Amino acid sequence: MTKKTWYLSVACMLVLLVVLSGCEMIFPPTTYQATATKISYDISYGYHVKTMGKGSYQITYLCDTPEVLSGTITYDLLYQEDYHIKTLFDNTVIDWNVSGRDQRTFDLGVTASVESAGYLISDLNGADALTIAEIQERYPEIFTQYTQVQANETTCFIDPYDPDIISIASMVFLDVQTNNSFKVAQSLFSWLKRNIQYQIHPDEGAVRPAAVTLESRQGDCDDLSFLYISLCRAVDIPARFIRGYLITENTDGGITATPHAWAEVFVGVAGQLSGWIPVECACSSTSIEINIHQNFGLESASHLRLFTDDGSNASLATSLTGISYVTRDPSITIILQPFAEIQNYQVLESKNLVITDSNIRYYE
Repeated sequence: MTKKTWYLSVACMLVLLVVLSGCEMIFPPTTYQATATKISYDISYGYHVKTMGKGSYQITYLCDTPEVLSGTITYDLLYQEDYHIKTLFDNTVIDWNVSGRDQRTFDLGVTASVESAGYLISDLNGADALTIAEIQERYPEIFTQYTQVQANETTCFIDPYDPDIISIASMVFLDVQTNNSFKVAQSLFSWLKRNIQYQIHPDEGAVRPAAVTLESRQGDCDDLSFLYISLCRAVDIPARFIRGYLITENTDGGITATPHAWAEVFVGVAGQLSGWIPVECACSSTSIEINIHQNFGLESASHLRLFTDDGSNASLATSLTGISYVTRDPSITIILQPFAEIQNYQVLESKNLVITDSNIRYYE
């Protein structure tokens, strides 16, 4: 008997003894490297505006105000004229409508102080989640609002009726052998991470529709989120689009606010569940288990929300547009430069993410 065979025999006998004795095998928890779970920082974002030449102009900008799932925010306006605050598709926005004739330079946007903490759903088994049928029965408005196609005049971005998307979502649904919305959404997330590669496309300005991302098998954060939302909606799980910033530390120690997008799925309100749970679709680990542990039902402290889609075509179109202007004289030049700047970044708390052998997740 070789040494390897001997080790295997001993292992098998130990398992048999545990089974015969009626005891459960206890596996150690999975513990990940400590990460920042509570941070604070100041952020300013919007557009640097420079007008040159003579003649009238009008600049229109719907600026999203910041939010976090867990934490506090106070904000102020960088430009204190020609605005009003309004609610648009359930989001609070600053609506600037600036007219003028003089040459000048100014900033349109928001400055905010943020304290943000990581948010997670601890039970990865989905014990409190409703079935898909129960969601449709108990929350018919949410079901109707967030299971439809979303498109503009020319392009269908979120498409739960695409035949290929339906085929894949249905296959995953049948394989998982449950109607639990949490588990089905988790299995669809696993399929996405196994089959679609995260890949930015800086030379391609437009966001890709879900069907294009599926065909190319790659996409950036917007693209992956649109495809994942389409897969969820194809099996009647309400899902929606989130746009904001991701606050990251550079290799040189600097802090950057990068425009970012992710998703949420609705799994019901019970126990620790408050309905919508976050899903980070742009994660890039080669391990499906790690992706689930760190990105499904978890939103890190580094996520800053700006806009939550309400499921309508108009809402999606607004989330994809920025600043605009009109001039009434060809000699006028308007230069618009987007910016997002971070100052006073501080890690307030750093903890390990722990996953127990019973699939319970927590920070310690």
